[in-house]
Amino acid sequence: MFQESKGVARKVKKAYVGVSDKARKVKKGYIGVAGVARPFFSTEQKLEYYGTATNLSEKRYRMAATTVGDYALFGGGGAGSGVSNVVDTYTSKLVKGTATNLSAKRQNLAATTVGDYALFGGGTTGSPSVVVDTYSKDLVKGTATNLSMARYELAATTVGDYALFGGGNASNPTATVDSYTSSLVHGVPNMLPQTSYRLAATSVGDYALFGGGYGYVDTVTSYTASLVKGTPTALSVARRRLAATTVGDYALFGGGEGDSKYATVDTYSKDLVKGTAADLTGTRYYLAATSIGDYALFGGGTTGTMSNIVDVYQVI
Repeated sequence: MFQESKGVARKVKKAYVGVSDKARKVKKGYIGVAGVARPFFSTEQKLEYYGTATNLSEKRYRMAATTVGDYALFGGGGAGSGVSNVVDTYTSKLVKGTATNLSAKRQNLAATTVGDYALFGGGTTGSPSVVVDTYSKDLVKGTATNLSMARYELAATTVGDYALFGGGNASNPTATVDSYTSSLVHGVPNMLPQTSYRLAATSVGDYALFGGGYGYVDTVTSYTASLVKGTPTALSVARRRLAATTVGDYALFGGGEGDSKYATVDTYSKDLVKGTAADLTGTRYYLAATSIGDYALFGGGTTGTMSNIVDVYQVI
């Protein structure tokens, strides 16, 4: 549904109608056409595969990705030239650039954003790292308090005022969860229900989700904004080394490997109703994912050969 503004058609995103002297939000609208009710307005979002964006600056995997301000960031990872500290950026129009490098080359790290800061934490270049690099919404680089323990193959996401770094591996797998507030105050909240690494994490609605992991796990653990844990419907296939992000009202868990290599993309609504989206262009694992504007981006990864492909999903 569109309305005219200064001669330009503008999409109507919300509509209300008076019912018993109260404004009620219109979720769907219909109009009669040849005696049949036809939909002409809906606030429900649809998810579809969009295509690919400009390739990463180098084929790599085991990197991390997040979004801050007007930039999606893909940082670190393993590459043909060795371990990387490069940070590639994409704008909301999918224009590619680069930001200041990470403070050290590392792979198997995790990233998320809280407030005005993107955080890249943990990882390894031979020994596990405790470092947390930060980027402001203007891509100014800094550092936050170190993680409570050095580890790699962890996962990160944000819910409410908390950035959460969960699981990972050092000499042994861990269930540790580190938290950072929007002012970068560090804490250590409740642990995951089990030790886990090679998992993925994202947030949708009022929930942070940690899914998959070592041992070909299909379990998904949720945290509310007050850090109460729950267990939503499991992933459609048990897998590790997958990636996750959220666009619109959908959390997406894509790729990974278990009994096979997967291009599968599972979705969770803001009410944690599970579904699926179109597969990635090819099976791959150790990929990274983030979102910018109406686009979810799944970049890089490997199936034995490293990739620089960036698959894009769009909400419409």
